[in-house]
Amino acid sequence: MCLLARLRARAGDEGSAAAELVLITPLLILILMLIVAAGRLTDARLQVDSAAMQAARAASLARDPIAAASQADATAQAALASEHVTCDPLTVTPDTAAFRPGGQVSVQVSCTVSLAGLTLLHLPGSQTLSASFTAPIDAYRGTGP
Repeated sequence: MCLLARLRARAGDEGSAAAELVLITPLLILILMLIVAAGRLTDARLQVDSAAMQAARAASLARDPIAAASQADATAQAALASEHVTCDPLTVTPDTAAFRPGGQVSVQVSCTVSLAGLTLLHLPGSQTLSASFTAPIDAYRGTGP
């Protein structure tokens, strides 16, 4: 009789694992999609940091402050476009106050990315990512073209 009692007790558990799986699967998928969104946002932050570094380096190689600002803007836009980061708006702010041989040039890049494109979740809103970088200007370079 003990065997018969065990079989009856087990009979009530049939299908419970399948029901639990059906209930928990959407939650697991949601958590996975949020992890993917966080990873893509982190990647976008790294790309903005890289764009600021590249823009500052390009500006430090220019011959005058006006060309430095132009080079910084073009380089930041190209760096973000090559990594498929869409900014709306993209702001590149070069600081050329110390633009002279032996000086430095700083560039701040600010990029507002939409969260809707990060995953299939279509998260509302946007996130502004900012980065700045300072590059030295060669002390022994000439000032002419």
